[in-house]
Amino acid sequence: MIRLWRRIGLKTTQTIGMAAFIISLAGIASRFLGFLRDRLLAARFGAGDTLDAYYAAFRLPDLFYSLIVLGALSAAFLPVFTELRSRGKESEARALASDVLWWLILALGGICLLGMIFADSVVTAVAPGFVGEKRELTIGLTRIMLFSPLFLAVSAVLSGVLMSSHRFIAYSLAPIFYNVGIIFGILALVPFFGARGLGWGVVVGSLLHMLTQWPAFTMVGWRSRFRPITSFRNPVLRRVVRLMIPRSLSMGVNQVSLLVMTGFASLLVSGSLAAFTLANNIQSVALGIFGVAFSVAVFPALSAAAAEHKERVFFTLLADTTRRILFFVLPLSALMIVFRAQFVRVILGSGQFNWEDTIVTFNILALLSVSLFAQSLIPLFSRGFFALQNTRIPLLIACGAGILHIFLLIILWQSSYFSIEMLALVFSCVTIVNFGLLYFMLKRRSSYWDDTRMLIPALKIVLAAVLAGVLAQVSKYVFALTVSELDTFFKVFLQLSFGMFIGGTAYLSLCVWLRVEELHVLRRFLWCRILRRPETLVSAEDHPEKGDW
Repeated sequence: MIRLWRRIGLKTTQTIGMAAFIISLAGIASRFLGFLRDRLLAARFGAGDTLDAYYAAFRLPDLFYSLIVLGALSAAFLPVFTELRSRGKESEARALASDVLWWLILALGGICLLGMIFADSVVTAVAPGFVGEKRELTIGLTRIMLFSPLFLAVSAVLSGVLMSSHRFIAYSLAPIFYNVGIIFGILALVPFFGARGLGWGVVVGSLLHMLTQWPAFTMVGWRSRFRPITSFRNPVLRRVVRLMIPRSLSMGVNQVSLLVMTGFASLLVSGSLAAFTLANNIQSVALGIFGVAFSVAVFPALSAAAAEHKERVFFTLLADTTRRILFFVLPLSALMIVFRAQFVRVILGSGQFNWEDTIVTFNILALLSVSLFAQSLIPLFSRGFFALQNTRIPLLIACGAGILHIFLLIILWQSSYFSIEMLALVFSCVTIVNFGLLYFMLKRRSSYWDDTRMLIPALKIVLAAVLAGVLAQVSKYVFALTVSELDTFFKVFLQLSFGMFIGGTAYLSLCVWLRVEELHVLRRFLWCRILRRPETLVSAEDHPEKGDW
């Protein structure tokens, strides 16, 4: 079994499209498990104190992981590691991976230990509205969950090495097993440990996240290559640290915004934070499957193009990936806005999750979905800067967006419109501003840029998505007229399926009418890469010379 797992993990992905397809396919499976996880949580606890405490407890582990791990890996380690390997400096690349791993463990271990010691004070600051048993549960869950960043740190280094080797399968499967661990906690640990079993489920999931990638990692030629004792004298490691500091601060700003938003949500009625998080989990499916998947898949290629000073190739990769993300994300965003109530009821509507919870959650879902395109493109454009080994500009933009976010929240708090729905609206507005600044600044930093190649195809996709959403809205009313009452899961699911089919068919038809290039590229990708048919059989209208996924 282990040998089979290693062989699967060692398969090399040759194209960006195939890498993105693998990540997206695994992402779909992971998100399906995520829906199951959220349904189990909502059915067992409802949008109330327990889930508020559970989601608030994620804030400190997520802050530490973002500051130490994501900053080092996404902005610094992978570009430098890829550059060393592209220059044939394999031994230096191995030494860098070893140093980064051990310093991450030491730094993160010390910070997590401090977090456990001072969890009481931290929870008081993060969630000032939590009192009594709710506050104590949040403190206990925080201390338990602080074990998880250590396993995820090791897993992140394994991911960086595997992605640099264009081996995306094991990396893509890791989030699936992370969700398996959390579901195990809900079903098997909560009956024995109570609500604290949710925290231990997160720890189990992070351990599985790491173990999933280890067999493939050891077979890439890295068995027993990590040195147990490291030194900070490695000049390449120092370079990584210099690059990661701005990125870590940038991630810190984002996390501070989330901390502030958590604090404001804790002042609202019970279940507000849970409703926001559950809605965010639904709309972030498109973000994970397409936005993050394409961004991760193209990052090694962007880094290589930047290292070789191929400006035109760099822009082409960025523009093509942008359009392909929008091609999938925009119609999903429109359909989630139209069928927001149906999505929430089908995914979460059972057990303790009542109709009042549903109304709050689907209102938040609609407001978050408005900025889904920006949420999906921010990882790509941030990685564009990282590939150029420039982490300062994303930091400044994140700081500006974070300050704006906090400023708007303070104004909102002092007004009569203070509600969890308005917190979602503020989040969407700030996210759109953040993306706009990233786009503008990356354009200024690039020696080659063609707005027409980026914007005109995007406008076609926007038009197709909006019109498809209108037709889907019409189909919703038509279905409601033919069915007496939508009072069962089956009827709501049928309405959602019917509307998604009408909206999806309309979107594809409009893309054909508007001659959206991504539709032809997708068809060629499915025909040649998935079905393994000869490319010469693809019709001339598909323009095979345009490039490959």
